[in-house]
Amino acid sequence: MKEQTKIFLVSPSPSTFTERDLEALRREYRVREAVISNYQGKNGLKRSLLITFEILRGVLWADLTYSWFAHNHSYLAVTLANLLGKRTIVVIGGYEVAREPEIEYGALLDPKLAKRVNYIIQNADHILAVSEFNRREILELGDHRHVAVVYNGIDCAQFSPGEEKDDLVITVCQINQSNITLKGLDTFLETAKRLPDLRFAVIGRDLDGSIEDLRRDAPPNVEIIPPSSQDELLQWYRRAKVYCQLSYRESFGVALAEAMSCECVPVVTDRGALPEVVGDTGFVVPYGDAEATAAAIVVALQSDGGRAARARVEKEFSLEGRMQTIRSIFEERPV
Repeated sequence: MKEQTKIFLVSPSPSTFTERDLEALRREYRVREAVISNYQGKNGLKRSLLITFEILRGVLWADLTYSWFAHNHSYLAVTLANLLGKRTIVVIGGYEVAREPEIEYGALLDPKLAKRVNYIIQNADHILAVSEFNRREILELGDHRHVAVVYNGIDCAQFSPGEEKDDLVITVCQINQSNITLKGLDTFLETAKRLPDLRFAVIGRDLDGSIEDLRRDAPPNVEIIPPSSQDELLQWYRRAKVYCQLSYRESFGVALAEAMSCECVPVVTDRGALPEVVGDTGFVVPYGDAEATAAAIVVALQSDGGRAARARVEKEFSLEGRMQTIRSIFEERPV
């Protein structure tokens, strides 16, 4: 496409995923952004009207709409774009095509939202999956010819190793009640109890007060840290030798890839896309198995796999590689 192609990016809220895409797209295209969370605090009808107006205005202006996550905002963007003859791209993050009744997780558990997700998948011009695992789940909902795997991109220049690693084991996620199970924080604490001479840390922003529950249940060798900045998080990645992602499911695992880029040796569960991201550079354990996780951490601490983990991210999950693939889709060349 020409440099003056106009792209309308729609996202539910600010995130590292959307900000990285926005920054990269602005280097080559004219971009407008709509962030739905900006309308929080408005009353129901006024909020709906303002959101509809902003999306309509953006679709009218753009040559192409680019929506992060298949939710109400992208349903509206795809519907309006189709009516106006504009091209549409939607990134599926994972929650939208998940159905996990055991932990009450996934958009497909809500019939109304499931119907909208199906509409988006069937009617968007291109669906971007963040992993092969994610792609398979999308295709289970219907045969769509335009589902492409475009891995999340990591800025390997920013997420780079430090000078020296400590015998430190960390995990990173937002802290709320549902994530204690979803992200395997309960297993992380149980694992730490089995290795009392090692240092562990949970790094994450507290969303609902659940950080106090974690602190109450944590053994003395576990720190629970709400990071004050991205730079502080980066320092934790650089200091840790082992990174754990003990999730019930993950459609990619951005924090995992960031940690690998900082030469952390990964220990992950056998769920979702986690083995796909780690490849042969880390250790895979059964979900919820603290004993197996502890054994893997002991081996990981003695390994020299951090460089291989970073090399895998540089090869498979770089931000430059992601944008090259997206650019090819914009220009409708075979990927």
